[in-house]
Amino acid sequence: MRITKVYTKTGDKGQTSLVGGVRISKSDIRLESYGTVDELNAHIGLLCTEVSDDTILSFLYRIQSNLFVVGTHLATDQSQTPLYASAILDVKEIEVVEKEIDSILIELPESTGFVLPGGGKAGALCHVCRTICRRAERRVISLSEQAIVGEEIMRYLNRLSDYFYVLSKKLNIIDKIEEKTWCKPCK
Repeated sequence: MRITKVYTKTGDKGQTSLVGGVRISKSDIRLESYGTVDELNAHIGLLCTEVSDDTILSFLYRIQSNLFVVGTHLATDQSQTPLYASAILDVKEIEVVEKEIDSILIELPESTGFVLPGGGKAGALCHVCRTICRRAERRVISLSEQAIVGEEIMRYLNRLSDYFYVLSKKLNIIDKIEEKTWCKPCK
């Protein structure tokens, strides 16, 4: 498929179209929800540039694909338009993330306290992804208070933020970078 045009000029006055053609304001919580998911996906793409482990990369690509499903789900006003099959997240994907979290946890040493976000570049990018994911989750919860949103979407985002936390720890170990723990008062 060749892209011949990226602008439509239909959004120049602050409106955009959802799946099915419904027009909404660009300030609408629905757009904020799927826009934040898109932002997360872009940051995962940046994280991928810092990861050399093929297994981790493959899992990150799977997450990116799932986030396209999540975005399509959120961009569909189900009171106006039925969900396309491509907008339905398989609940098994939540279990896949949980299993990945559990397998990483087995590899990690015991925690000694709260970890300051950072470490190496890959670990720090995981923390950026984690916090954007949390924001996406909050936006989706706000949307769910006024519109139909599949419960699996919120569950998936919740697990995903946990995944990025444990992945940051794993990547810092791989990169041989010691994490800094929070202390009060720091010396």
